Amino acid sequence: MNQRSLRHGVHWRPLTALDLPSVEAIAAAVHPDFPEDVAVFAERQRLYPDGTRLLELAGTPSGYVLSHPWHFQALPALNSLLGAIPADASTYYLHDLALLPAARGTGAAGIIVEEMIAHARASGFASMSLVAVNASQGFWQKHGFAVHDAPELAEKLASYEDAARFMVKTLT
Repeated sequence: MNQRSLRHGVHWRPLTALDLPSVEAIAAAVHPDFPEDVAVFAERQRLYPDGTRLLELAGTPSGYVLSHPWHFQALPALNSLLGAIPADASTYYLHDLALLPAARGTGAAGIIVEEMIAHARASGFASMSLVAVNASQGFWQKHGFAVHDAPELAEKLASYEDAARFMVKTLT
């Protein structure tokens, strides 16, 4: 943990099944236009616990990240179950990063993004991918992600929102 995270009481820890009510509440507050059932959060945590974390800010749940290996350009539909993590996954997919307003500006988002990048590299993935929503494209660009033009994804991206962008970071 770096000095900035210590100053702000920021602590990312593994997400457990007991945290799911907090994740559901944070998601409802941060992403009201992208509702997902608690079963979606539970499945991500169960299928790939190494890619899920809960942010505690001074001991209070204040954010989460859900990520997992997946197929490049095969975006999981919103509010859908995965069934399984594919054995031949070709990218590390960042499904969701959500922070309550109190956690913004603490450096928490940058801390977990760097942690997930390191995890993806250590796991042997050549890329990370995500769908940027809620005007987050600039944040992701600061972390080395770039918009990846994939016309075949236009319809699926529009199901998120008109401004949704598929973004990729090369890890090799």
